Amino acid sequence: MVVGFGTIVLRLPENHDLKGKRKVVKSVIGRICSHFNVSAAEVGSNDILQKAVIGVALVTNDHALADSKLDMIVNFVEEMMVAEIIDTDMEVMTL
Repeated sequence: MVVGFGTIVLRLPENHDLKGKRKVVKSVIGRICSHFNVSAAEVGSNDILQKAVIGVALVTNDHALADSKLDMIVNFVEEMMVAEIIDTDMEVMTL
């Protein structure tokens, strides 16, 4: 079993309230989950309005597939152009 997981840190410079942040984060998470069939959630920076940390996780039987899918997710979020990606940290482990 191969597990891929990681975080994507987003900067939301145009955001000035919790409602706006929630809208962007829910949109990004929803599109990631529906497009890639992975699990995703906001996992950090809950109290900072102009920053969001999204965690992503997937399980597969192929190390290369997990690595590729995580890269595709980062590129997908970048192409959405709703927020600037300021950091990513992805890992793939075989259990």
